Amino acid sequence: MTTRKIIFSISFIAFVAINNVNSFAQCAMCRTSVESDLKSGGGSIGTNLNTGIIYLMLIPYLVLMTGAYFFFRKQINAKVKEWKNKKFPVKQA
Repeated sequence: MTTRKIIFSISFIAFVAINNVNSFAQCAMCRTSVESDLKSGGGSIGTNLNTGIIYLMLIPYLVLMTGAYFFFRKQINAKVKEWKNKKFPVKQA
């Protein structure tokens, strides 16, 4: 990795970490539904809604990781073979 990519990656991660602001990612209808459920004494809709949001967020990442693996499979396998065939010097005591 070049120095420019490393600096960009570190600054991007720092920017995201510093700008960690509480955000409300629910739509207005979902929020109203959860608030009315909480006022009536229930709590299951909010929990299920959060589980659904996490599920919907996870699927695109899994698809991208699987696609990247199949796209870079030859390079990954070549690098693994190179590491397996590499002879490391033996330390003699």
